[in-house]
Amino acid sequence: MSRLKGVAGRDPRVGFRSERRDCGASVPQGLLKAARKSGQLNLSGRNLSEVPQCVWRINVDIPEEANQNLSFSATERWWEQTDLTKLIISNNKLQSLTDDLRLLPALTVLDIHDNQLTSLPSAISELENLQKLNVSHNKLQILPEEITNLRNLKGLYLQHNELTSIPEGFEQLFNLEDLDLSNNRLTTVPASFSSLSSLVRLNLSSNQLKSLPAEISGMKRLKHLDCNSNLLETVPPELANMESLELLYLRRNKLRFLPEFPSCRLLKELHVGENQIEMLGPEHLKHLNSILVLDLRDNKLKSVPDEITLLQSLERLDLSNNDISSLPCSLGKLHLKFLALEGNPLRTIRREIINKGTQEVLKYLRSKIKDDGASQSDSVTETAMTLPSESRVNVHSIVTLKILDYSDKQTTLIPDEVFDAVKSNIVTSVNFSKNQLCEIPKRIVELKEMVSDVNLSFNKLSSISLDLCMLQKLTFLDLRNNFLNSLPEEMGSLIRLQTINLSFNRFKILPEVLYHIPTLETILISNNQVGSVDPQKMKAMENLITLDLQNNDLLQIPPELGNCVNLRTLLLDGNPFRVPRAAVLMKGTAAILEYLRDRIPT
Repeated sequence: MSRLKGVAGRDPRVGFRSERRDCGASVPQGLLKAARKSGQLNLSGRNLSEVPQCVWRINVDIPEEANQNLSFSATERWWEQTDLTKLIISNNKLQSLTDDLRLLPALTVLDIHDNQLTSLPSAISELENLQKLNVSHNKLQILPEEITNLRNLKGLYLQHNELTSIPEGFEQLFNLEDLDLSNNRLTTVPASFSSLSSLVRLNLSSNQLKSLPAEISGMKRLKHLDCNSNLLETVPPELANMESLELLYLRRNKLRFLPEFPSCRLLKELHVGENQIEMLGPEHLKHLNSILVLDLRDNKLKSVPDEITLLQSLERLDLSNNDISSLPCSLGKLHLKFLALEGNPLRTIRREIINKGTQEVLKYLRSKIKDDGASQSDSVTETAMTLPSESRVNVHSIVTLKILDYSDKQTTLIPDEVFDAVKSNIVTSVNFSKNQLCEIPKRIVELKEMVSDVNLSFNKLSSISLDLCMLQKLTFLDLRNNFLNSLPEEMGSLIRLQTINLSFNRFKILPEVLYHIPTLETILISNNQVGSVDPQKMKAMENLITLDLQNNDLLQIPPELGNCVNLRTLLLDGNPFRVPRAAVLMKGTAAILEYLRDRIPT
């Protein structure tokens, strides 16, 4: 209760200002009256360009109702009002806050997200009871040093601002449990962060960090560390000593090596997709006893070690878009719920098995365990039969695996001898990835009656020739990491195409022709500059199950996209839109679609 109590027999209004003149129509009196009882005031989404004086002085001035009626009931004695403890003024147009903030010393929650604030008043230091401060989605460039006086602060949300540094003394916030600094412009993390001993969750994603301080390992209670979308080339080995760590996000960095985690016995999720990791060894896996999710997508892995079977708790393994040509049969022993393999030059598992899903792949691998030794000796014999004149062409792949492989040669042209080597053999897959091709080889059209998989990724293609559009049996097309910004409408003739990978190109819109290929099940178009999608046309794509739009330029997600109920995987991270919020995205596709549907105008 407030300290403002009347003296019996006197007018309780003596010594106080009336609040009527301080409050315009923007804040209804009924809201203020209710706030005096509950201690909570919500003024979000009211188009406010400044906070009315009556809000700051709610516990100081005489309420309007006191001027109208002095015969208060026992429940309405305004001088026994509750001090304001929770103030929400988010989603307005505030450009600044005044030092009158100090008139609300009892505040425990202050939420001012989604405004246009460029600074915070130094008087914020006087809110000594504050436990939660949300200033996300503003334009803050610096934080006042006074913020470090908020010793009771447990949650501090500063994401989506323009911060380039953290003030001295930040480590004094020793009760802080949740700190979000994502989507700012930070280039370093102070070593003193290690003193934030109560911190449980730290989000540093989408900044410009090139390194993490070794001292970060001093956060002994940290469970959730998010460093996605930075410029990290290494991770300090001390990170491996963080015994409480459960969730670690390092996606979209420049890591070339996977850290080892000898002490992270509780680590449940490790996300290191979209890096440059080339090797996965036993030493990286042997300590991950509790791991449930391992995300290694979009790296440069060439193999998976047999020791993957040590991860007995593993439920989700994402190996998509790597350079893996074979999988250890022992992988079949794991009890995976989800295994992603698309975008790899797999030669030991037929695509139709992969297309049937995780359980069929695991079943197939288990069936191969007993005769794995025999098949290896067979392959050695076959390879020895390769003719000297065709030494640059893998004839064994053509004859045995039905793959025409001329990848990783850094060539600008595919030699005729490659196509000549096919002869009368049936070829179902073509792999010309990792070359310097500026155009699609014309002779690819010779394979139009049989080829179903084509991999032209990691080349320098800026356009798609009509020759490719002739491959009417094509089901899988990998064009990632090229210079493409459009697709020809003639691709509509690819009437069997199920999967297309266009990631890491230069598309600014989702190519129109894709809406007209009804067989498409998977569209991967992450890391482009896509600014819009057409939800109506997408709804007509009844077979579309996976749509990856991560790291594009989508400023808004049309609510009508929620009507695409067949989508099982919708990936939207790394776009500049504000809604749906990250908390919704983390709940998965079904939750995102439901959220969008709820916002379709009626």
